[in-house]
Amino acid sequence: MEVRAGTEGGERDMEGRGNAEGALETTGRLVGGSEGSCGADARCDRPRPPGAAALMLLLPATMFHLLLVARSGPARLLGPPPYLPGLQVLWSPRMLLLWLTWLGLQAALYLLPARKVAEGQELKDKSRLLYPINGFQALLLTALLVGLAVSAGLPLGALPEMLLPLAFAATFTTFIFSLFLYLKALVAPASALAPGGNSGNPIYDFFLGRELNPRVWSFDFKYFCELRPGLIGWVLINLAMLMQEAELRGSPSLAMWLVNGFQLLYVGDALWHEEAVLTTMDITHDGFGFMLAFGDLAWVPFTYSLQAQFLLHHPQPLGLPVASVICLINAVGYYIFRGANSQKNTFRKNPSDPRVADLETIPTATGRQLLVSGWWGMVRHPNYLGDLIMALAWSLPCGVSHLLPYFYLLYFTALLVHREARDEQQCLQKYGLAWHEYCRRVPYRILPYIY
Repeated sequence: MEVRAGTEGGERDMEGRGNAEGALETTGRLVGGSEGSCGADARCDRPRPPGAAALMLLLPATMFHLLLVARSGPARLLGPPPYLPGLQVLWSPRMLLLWLTWLGLQAALYLLPARKVAEGQELKDKSRLLYPINGFQALLLTALLVGLAVSAGLPLGALPEMLLPLAFAATFTTFIFSLFLYLKALVAPASALAPGGNSGNPIYDFFLGRELNPRVWSFDFKYFCELRPGLIGWVLINLAMLMQEAELRGSPSLAMWLVNGFQLLYVGDALWHEEAVLTTMDITHDGFGFMLAFGDLAWVPFTYSLQAQFLLHHPQPLGLPVASVICLINAVGYYIFRGANSQKNTFRKNPSDPRVADLETIPTATGRQLLVSGWWGMVRHPNYLGDLIMALAWSLPCGVSHLLPYFYLLYFTALLVHREARDEQQCLQKYGLAWHEYCRRVPYRILPYIY
């Protein structure tokens, strides 16, 4: 009998980024939805071809807007950028080489011997792919190499001035890479294609991705991109902001330290629990196309570092009492997030484990059990709740005078609410009366007594 926590959502077993269990599916997923949400053949929450074409322009434009306004004086999220950079500002062969070097470094670390090799989910042909679990190892080795480079004179503090051409290089290479993935999928066998992204419309399929697990030999492009270059690049950009602030003001501010620490914890947690990504819809269901590639390689490092970017150009005073409260908020969010995900993982692997053996379940007609106690009896998506509390804590060090640092919280809230509604529909179709009983027993979706 397969045992599941109360929703297909939840940690990465759901549709996804329950970070390698939580939001980290949002790393790549920039728009909600998976065909699996409404049935294998439905596309109720995916953009149609015109929408896909628009998103391929809108998403990079949004990223560049955030980069520009973060360094401007007014820093208005909803206002126009201070200027529109020309191609001579955006295009730099040197930055393209730097970006490709970064990708090459992470690819080399991916190929190093792993502490563990895990099997993926069963594919259409009944086979299972193997994946190296060495993301945390890559993070530590990157930190060591960066530390040695800085000691040797690498001006890491100059990186913030390179963000615009670096982001352009990342966007440019993502389009080229997505074209390669699309062409590669044209010669892939039918058994290798994803359930979605094979509509016959080139723009739509280019955006969503046709092939499920594009590989060259044992190198899995989607798995590599999901958590490696973008997440580690995110904390590296944060560190560069901290170092430049130290150069400009003598020492990093307390607010900058908090943002760096909180987000490093989040990324380290994702990479430590990297194996959980193998049960997400990103890996098991979605094709690898522009949406995931751009989200993983460009959107994550250059927009998730927005708080650090803001603090570099708009320093905020922060006293110890307020900082202590913010640390407590982040700790509460992380405790809920990690507790919910760990409880679900333990229950899925071994329902007889003493830590979860006494949890209450509801049987379903599919033979699965819905977990309705512990964290999953508090709300239907406790990991979402923890994610959102942490997102708030990341923004609070930036003060409350600007909306811009709260972009991630607003964007992430909208994404999770949309995903939660999609998961509800999917689980209702799958579990029927048992899901009605689960919703009766656990009436709140994300926020207890409110939503």
